[in-house]
Amino acid sequence: QGQLVESGGGLVQPGGSLSLSCAASGFGFHYYALGWFRQAPGKEREGVSCISSVDGTTYYTDSVKGRFTASRDNAKKQVSLQMNSLQPEDTATYYCAASSLGYCSKADPYDPLEYEIWGQGAQVTVSS
Repeated sequence: QGQLVESGGGLVQPGGSLSLSCAASGFGFHYYALGWFRQAPGKEREGVSCISSVDGTTYYTDSVKGRFTASRDNAKKQVSLQMNSLQPEDTATYYCAASSLGYCSKADPYDPLEYEIWGQGAQVTVSS
């Protein structure tokens, strides 16, 4: 059975950096599109990025463009999210997810119904 195990996150001051990683097992990692989502208290889950398995095309939601970088390592079966210039509004629980669709839909790369496998979540808190 497919599994994603997250690591990283924590507490950082505004303007700082953090990274998250997910280690995959039990499914054909290199065939899956990989997404990052986040959910802040009292808010709906929000898609952050999506990396296609086909050509590595990566999508970012507007609020993180230029600050966050998602990457995948098919050999290690890992997906990572490097977060720079963090702001208090980035505070949330972050989730990695895998979609057997294999690509990021241009219409909606962050439809959670397309993602079958989810990590357990990692807390990111940005505060002074």
